[in-house]
Amino acid sequence: MHSLFSFYQPFRVLAPHTLPALGAALCTLSKVKIRKIHPWHVSPKQAIEIQNNLRARVHLKKCPGAIRYIAGMDVSSSRRSSKVWAGVVVLKYEDLSKAEEKWVSQETDFPYVPGLLSFREIPAMLEALEDLKTNPDVILCDGQGIAHPRGLGLASHLGILLGRATIGCAKSRLVGEYSHLGKTKGSYSELLYEGRVVGAVARTRTGVRPIFVSPGHLITLEEALEVTFRSCTKYRLPEPTRLAHILVNRIRRREEP
Repeated sequence: MHSLFSFYQPFRVLAPHTLPALGAALCTLSKVKIRKIHPWHVSPKQAIEIQNNLRARVHLKKCPGAIRYIAGMDVSSSRRSSKVWAGVVVLKYEDLSKAEEKWVSQETDFPYVPGLLSFREIPAMLEALEDLKTNPDVILCDGQGIAHPRGLGLASHLGILLGRATIGCAKSRLVGEYSHLGKTKGSYSELLYEGRVVGAVARTRTGVRPIFVSPGHLITLEEALEVTFRSCTKYRLPEPTRLAHILVNRIRRREEP
């Protein structure tokens, strides 16, 4: 069990020049660029093959530069049809104020299969990202990074397609084991799977259930934890993904009462 309080402080507003040097070596461009690497209309068997081929492209490395914008993404599925709603909320990293939000709806023909969530959700997520005017430096996803049976969870998959730093912030565990976790905010325990560290179980609020953080792409576990803890205010979930969750569920309820 560890605690991030050795280098993490309860959230406070920092001047831009004092922000942690965590941003990917990527500019905050005016348009998100998406790489078209593989088809989406595939069978679950083909999806697993794609994951096995893509996992070698995941790179976990320290991010130089400064983070200016972080984004959270989430998807809500219809209870009656094949429709999904994807949303992205972009926040300024220095004070977590909202800079932009976008959402889209799509039909999906890919079934819900544990471990293959990216094939059901990422197509709609990419469409939402295409409409952004602000290009986030780091994207937090409601899903897994490398803490995945094939090392390619939704966050890792998305990061490869965008060439952008991504973090998986899941509400539940998909793979791995961990030891004792402290009860106070800032505590974390490494998540081990098949003999290697694939993430961490993080306590974002004292006495509240933890979340499962794993690096997705172009970021280290230490940085993923720092960004996650810093973007958690008074809630269990990081603000970017919490707000994205609220957004897509509000839209779904509005369109599908």
